[in-house]
Amino acid sequence: MTQTTTNQAGSPQETARFTVPAKHPMVTVLGSGDSLLRVIEQAFPAADIHVRGNEISATGEPAEVALIQRLFDEMMLVLRTGQPMTEDAVERTIAMLRDQRDGTGTATETPAEVLTQNILSNRGRTIRPKTLNQKRYVDAIDKHTVVFGIGPAGTGKTYLAMAKAVQALQSKQVNRIILTRPAVEAGERLGFLPGTLYEKIDPYLRPLYDALHDMLDPDSIPRLMAAGTIEVAPLAYMRGRTLNDAFIILDEAQNTNPEQMKMFLTRLGFDSQIVITGDVTQVDLPGGTKSGLRQVREILGGVPDVHFAELDSSDVVRHKLVGRIVDAYARYDDRNETESGRGHGHDGPARAGDRSPNGKR
Repeated sequence: MTQTTTNQAGSPQETARFTVPAKHPMVTVLGSGDSLLRVIEQAFPAADIHVRGNEISATGEPAEVALIQRLFDEMMLVLRTGQPMTEDAVERTIAMLRDQRDGTGTATETPAEVLTQNILSNRGRTIRPKTLNQKRYVDAIDKHTVVFGIGPAGTGKTYLAMAKAVQALQSKQVNRIILTRPAVEAGERLGFLPGTLYEKIDPYLRPLYDALHDMLDPDSIPRLMAAGTIEVAPLAYMRGRTLNDAFIILDEAQNTNPEQMKMFLTRLGFDSQIVITGDVTQVDLPGGTKSGLRQVREILGGVPDVHFAELDSSDVVRHKLVGRIVDAYARYDDRNETESGRGHGHDGPARAGDRSPNGKR
């Protein structure tokens, strides 16, 4: 229900009232200690939002009030699925609604559709996309044989691909999962490192093991690996193979050279799927070596059944400061490119913010 008036300056003001159904406790809508309400009030500082019983009213500029009303509608759609609303989910819902209203986004999906899409459930925890770009990335994996997930650190590109791989294995769409990444710092020649093969490659593959432990019963992972159902190996070990009935993920693909990228892509066998993830701003290759991930879009951009999914700082799902850091580094790199007259498409040495050998930042 809405009511239109004018304020003292003669500007139109609108009041909208929203009634929360009795079956939903107000704490699920407002948050513990009104934490969700505070997020909404901070996002709409010019609007007056009041709560009385199970009725919420908002007064302010018509466009903002309409957005607030849509926000509560989307929140209720999420709550009806049994999924709780969090402060992060409210912030992301507001951002998606603003993009739709301002025409800066091309979304046809509603925030509720994004936030309630289940990918995988394990031990009482459900993995879902948290942003529109993440949902589109996940949807692309369902529709295409080869998908590239390109974006900065923390956008969930590898984690979501891993979840889709486990989902495909559990639903018997594939018979095995193959996870690989280039061991760049060892030059793909691991023989000089001390220890067994697995001790040599473990630092480079540890992030993939960590994600697996989030998605599967940890006790089952050694058994699945011993049986070959899950394989984690450096990229050099893919050469000469044909990978059938498999979900294959190449992580840190920015650290492949063009020859390695071609070699990996041509491993694709029957009834298999490939997801390639990477961040073209964090290349660890020696100076003068071209990144295969940067080049491949020029080569495969128009090839059917190959999809490039782009994620950006707004898709970062770590601490919100990470998104600001990503943007700050991008601005810094842009300034340096302009000032130094670079930007001819070649790859230089690793930049600030590059990874250590264990894949951490």
